[in-house]
Amino acid sequence: MLTTRYVTGAPNWLDLGTPDIEGASTFYNALFGWRFEPGPPESGGYGFFQLDGRTVAGGMQSTAEDGPPSWTVYFQTPDADATAKAAEQAHGKVLMQPLDVMDQGRMAILADKAGVPFGIWQPGRLKGLDVTQEPGSLCWIELYTADQPMAAWFYNAVLGLETYGVDFPGGTYTTINPRGESENAMFGGIVPFADAPTEAEGGPYWLPYFEATDVDAVVAEAEERGGLVRMPPTDIPGVGRVARLTDPYGARFAVIRSASAEG
Repeated sequence: MLTTRYVTGAPNWLDLGTPDIEGASTFYNALFGWRFEPGPPESGGYGFFQLDGRTVAGGMQSTAEDGPPSWTVYFQTPDADATAKAAEQAHGKVLMQPLDVMDQGRMAILADKAGVPFGIWQPGRLKGLDVTQEPGSLCWIELYTADQPMAAWFYNAVLGLETYGVDFPGGTYTTINPRGESENAMFGGIVPFADAPTEAEGGPYWLPYFEATDVDAVVAEAEERGGLVRMPPTDIPGVGRVARLTDPYGARFAVIRSASAEG
């Protein structure tokens, strides 16, 4: 499971790039109760989505030159420069060179071999998100890609991630977890496009999942406020009730009431 016990290779941060940070803040506040707190002046407009005073994500206003509106997942690294070099050696790209974020940590934006952007975070004063797994917070991530074996190889080479096949009704799901951790430490999966044809539009990508107490209510609220339903609420045996959405600006995300949260 995805936790705040951040180890090398595990997701430790998440942020939103959007052309309208005020509009996005209103949207996610209605869905999850988040409040957007701007950072200090030197943060360049970057701020923090908070739930009951705990940070669940970062966010900032972006432009067309920054790419389409999207959520970016960051992974823990002890050495951002070494990880960026490893990505290049594995035929990925460095989209933003490693840089210090004041005294909070060191970051870079990379792309895997298929061109999927992701971030890395070398913690300084800021270790990572304050909360995960609880309603309104990040609880799972998925990589949608056309080449699962290549993706598994790349993320193992760059972040040390390991994969396991888990049998579900109708097939096998490829899970990912940090190197050296047990299978119970899985925090996400690698999914072929064929399993999510509507999401395949626009190329491969990482998809964040947020825990929700009522998936149907979140979906209804999202639609009312201009979001798009890409997959309606669906029960997946042993997993939970899931829906996939985009916010009004096009950033993709999913919500789930995990089976483990039932009762």
